[in-house]
Amino acid sequence: MIAKMTDLSDVRRPIDKANGLPNAHYTDETVFAEEGQALLARQWAGLAVAAEVPEVGDAKPISFLGMPLLLLRDRAGQVRVFQNICRHRGMILVSEPRRIEGAIRCPYHSWCYDTDGRLVSTPHVGGPGQNTHEGIDKSTLGLVEVRNHVWRDVVWINISGDAAPFEEVHADLIARWAEFDQPLYHGGMDSAFDLEVHCNWKLAVENYCESYHLPWVHPGLNSYSRLEDHYHIEAPDRFSGQGTRVYRQFTSADGGRFPDFDGLSEAWDTAAEYISVFPNVLLGVHRDHAFAILLQPAATDRTVEQVHLYYATPETDADLRAANAALWKTVFEEDIFVVEGMQAGRRAPGFDGGRFSPAMDGPTHLFHDWVAARIEAHRGTAQAAE
Repeated sequence: MIAKMTDLSDVRRPIDKANGLPNAHYTDETVFAEEGQALLARQWAGLAVAAEVPEVGDAKPISFLGMPLLLLRDRAGQVRVFQNICRHRGMILVSEPRRIEGAIRCPYHSWCYDTDGRLVSTPHVGGPGQNTHEGIDKSTLGLVEVRNHVWRDVVWINISGDAAPFEEVHADLIARWAEFDQPLYHGGMDSAFDLEVHCNWKLAVENYCESYHLPWVHPGLNSYSRLEDHYHIEAPDRFSGQGTRVYRQFTSADGGRFPDFDGLSEAWDTAAEYISVFPNVLLGVHRDHAFAILLQPAATDRTVEQVHLYYATPETDADLRAANAALWKTVFEEDIFVVEGMQAGRRAPGFDGGRFSPAMDGPTHLFHDWVAARIEAHRGTAQAAE
């Protein structure tokens, strides 16, 4: 598949002169595939959360960019990501979430793997009753592991294997939120939900970056955390987003609240921040809870938003958690008509990518510039290899 060579020169300009990404970056299949490699496979992308495999042996198959992957917690308690295929004939190993009690057994010819990926058994590989063969070196035929790093419970993967270490790439963000470097407790089944949205995944990032739309799209939220209470978060080439100086702590009808995270400075009494970590993870932090949204690109015009809520203690009131999840779901659902409307707008042939408000769209422009820079670098690498 030959990628459509879009012109990104206008995107790389300063914000007051820049245009957004061309339409093809939201509608064209070849560009979607190119972005999959340039923006997702070669960077640290969000795959899942570690809470999805809470116990030793828990395994969950996940398709990412069409690649069959297996999220697994091994016997040592470490989260691992493997290609979900047998090294014999490429059969899918695990077809649905389950607990691995013994070995990971291929249902085709029963080759077996330990939870650390080692090939441990090859029945009849040398003929009936002969479980070894000199031509089959088990030590070289373990599961193909995908490089991963867990931060804020998000399982970040680098499919290409050649990105700089996660702690180096995101050192600034890790330092920014150092006060929140403490245990996170997933709220459980009532604190996770998916939203399937008919838009390109990048539009969800762009919308999350900015607060400009609050008065019209989130009037309820804007009634107490107003547009003028927000500030931009801009870290070129890494992340962007928004913060608010007026966070109203969630309270139940009888005055119940979630416990705060320990040792936070006074600034967080009324502040909260919402950051898009490029490419596809949206994070939020508050004094008493946090969330992670993983954007799974399903097609040029379809995205699954996987939302997970976290708390400072393992035991929180179930009714309060459910109410908090319902509140956030309402807020995120309010954005759906916007991102789907922008997706429909990308079918207009005369649209030039749009312009940015120099005062209000800085975080979104940073994301567009990051996308364009990564694609240009990817194209340069591809051309050098020809």
